[in-house]
Amino acid sequence: MNDKTLLKMGLAVIKAEALAVQALGDRLDDDFTRACHAMLECKGRIIVIGMGKSGHIGGKIASTLASTGSPAFFVHPGEAAHGDFGMVTADDVIIAASNSGETDEIITLLPLIKRLGVPLIALCGKRYSSLGKAATCYLDISVDVEACPLNLAPTSSTTVTLVMGDALAIALLEARGFDERDFARSHPAGRLGRRLLLHISDVMHTGDAMPVVKENVSLSEALLEMSRKGLGMTAIVDTQQKLCGVYTDGDLRRTLDTGADIHKITIANCMSKKFTCIQSEQLAEEALLTMQEKKINGLLVVDEDNTLIGVLNMHDLLRAGVV
Repeated sequence: MNDKTLLKMGLAVIKAEALAVQALGDRLDDDFTRACHAMLECKGRIIVIGMGKSGHIGGKIASTLASTGSPAFFVHPGEAAHGDFGMVTADDVIIAASNSGETDEIITLLPLIKRLGVPLIALCGKRYSSLGKAATCYLDISVDVEACPLNLAPTSSTTVTLVMGDALAIALLEARGFDERDFARSHPAGRLGRRLLLHISDVMHTGDAMPVVKENVSLSEALLEMSRKGLGMTAIVDTQQKLCGVYTDGDLRRTLDTGADIHKITIANCMSKKFTCIQSEQLAEEALLTMQEKKINGLLVVDEDNTLIGVLNMHDLLRAGVV
């Protein structure tokens, strides 16, 4: 088989599945909205079941629902028949995925689902199948033909099942008013989670780790403090610990250009009185944006009384994964 034929086959599959998805939109009806309402009103969990390839798709649907504000998990129907159905409660909603609607492992569970009295949402390709007839809400995921040239391997049918699951999840996301911060809480290890959940108080240096000197010390003493703390700057405070200035590596270069004696000049005479502060309850991302806007590498953290409580620099944000 030559390369041209392989490309032709690949394009044929993409076209077949695209047409199947396009046709899916014409079949959304009142059952879709009823399914959404059933899940929105669910006091328990959304249980997704499916066998074989439909099971793999079902696992992804459950994962998408859970990460977008609709608590859900996948239960293997074979295991459910051997004890795992005990995970299902009368407060739950069940989504069952089966193109044929006659999957033995799912059909076995139908009397149990009926006895429990929970809503059953069927992602099914045959309306009058056993699953289709038992469903509270029937969502038609039928396809005219699979993308497989043998019309056997689940291809187009699994794609439209996945798309229908995504349609349910995103409709619920919108209905719940689920936003970026909600998404971040479900993904705390991702960059979005760090960006929207990490506060300056989580990354700033405090206590003895802060580079800070009194305004009456010599520049040489301030430089020793900067070296000890390794943040490329030091804060300067008055006798009441109120912030009154900052001195950075850049300021040192400018001071040396003047020929000043670093052992005689006090830090108060060469510190910068124009500095940028931020508060500990602000997001770490805000610190990043401020540094980028001001073209600086460090920030001083103060409370409402302008008392120094922390220091951070760009490296702290890098280590925290905010950058």
